[in-house]
Amino acid sequence: MTTKKEYLIYKLSDGMKRCIKIDADLFKRLDVKRGLRNEDGTGVLVGLTNIGNVVGYERTADGLHPIDGRLYYRGYEITDLAHAIMAEKRCGYEEVGYLLLSGKLPDAEELQAFRQLIFDNMPLQPKTLLNIIELEGSDIMNILARSVLELYTYDTTPDDTSRDNLMRQSIELVSKFPAIIAYAYNMLRHKTQGRSLHIRHPQENYSIAENFLYMLQGPHFTQLDARTLDLLLILQAEHGGGNNSTFTVRVTSSSGTDTYSSVAAGIGSLKGPRHGGANIKVRDMILNIEETLEDWTDETAIRNYLRQMVRGEAYDRTGLIYGIGHAVYTNSDPRAVLLKEMARQLAAEKGRGEEMAFMEQLERLAIETVYETKGRGKTLCANVDFYSGFVYDLIGLPREIYTPLFAMARIVGWCAHRNEELNFEGKRIIRPAYRCVADINEYIPLGRR
Repeated sequence: MTTKKEYLIYKLSDGMKRCIKIDADLFKRLDVKRGLRNEDGTGVLVGLTNIGNVVGYERTADGLHPIDGRLYYRGYEITDLAHAIMAEKRCGYEEVGYLLLSGKLPDAEELQAFRQLIFDNMPLQPKTLLNIIELEGSDIMNILARSVLELYTYDTTPDDTSRDNLMRQSIELVSKFPAIIAYAYNMLRHKTQGRSLHIRHPQENYSIAENFLYMLQGPHFTQLDARTLDLLLILQAEHGGGNNSTFTVRVTSSSGTDTYSSVAAGIGSLKGPRHGGANIKVRDMILNIEETLEDWTDETAIRNYLRQMVRGEAYDRTGLIYGIGHAVYTNSDPRAVLLKEMARQLAAEKGRGEEMAFMEQLERLAIETVYETKGRGKTLCANVDFYSGFVYDLIGLPREIYTPLFAMARIVGWCAHRNEELNFEGKRIIRPAYRCVADINEYIPLGRR
């Protein structure tokens, strides 16, 4: 039997169903840039930045031409930054964080001082730690957002948007994200799996990647585990001002709100399956394909299953192959290219080279299958999400923290963009227009309805 409350909700929902309808042709006729996208799929230009640049095509008089993807942090190409750090077999996220926040690469002394500052700010307030332990729920992203909002209450100047205060808040957030995520997962594991609860304190000589693994798992990680996680943090630290979560941070910052509210909004955006949650989608898809196929080397069987997926006849029947394609990159995603290099090394260390070979074969066949089925209307490449879930699994990280790890990387980019947004000369609140196409109605008194 339906209750009055359930019936009212149904009536309201049915009314919503009727009133949300807008003729799709209207968007084209009125030249509405849906999703802030132009007709050719490129983003509508809404701002300028000195922080990051995402390059995936060349624009000429003939239109857009695919090129190998490039990503720049403060003018430095990510491939150059990553390869230099990888060649020295060290962790470099702190170096990249310094660059994004300050606009310059640190020298050895500045980097050491910055790393010490990060360590000094990593421990959580006892009340924050206790609240994480007491929180119910299985979504670490929601716990992260709530914990960030709670940090407001311990900040003596939370609403101060002066440059020095913004930088202090930025460093504290970058420092505290690893502890919040690690402790939240350990609490979740304790509650749901009956495992022992460990609250491990960060180690002074560890990098952010090493400290995260230590707080999460204890000392049971290899240096290659830490360096691979560090690379993922570097690759996901920044991606221009137009990605959904960074734009959310810039939009909310433009209103003058506090840092914690703005970052919590960014976390909410990143949580979505069309954004940061995509890596879980990819990992689930890969596991489904591996379980379905008897022979991972049978190219014909792989192609046939991928065709079924594209036609919406297999896996989740959406017609999508997750991890393939990007809004900006065409020929290649430089983050995926770099991550694949480290993934080969890590898979070899873990004795999972066969699965790595399957991943690379699947990447090639997925792109070919989409072209074969849907044509070459858009140039496709594997994006960073195609390999990130596999890499997290190689390191031994649980799926519950895949998206929170994205937030742990991106927090430095969010802070850099917030700081830039609030320090522009002549700054204005971001306020795009929506055109109302509803009919004009005459008010009917309540008694006559």
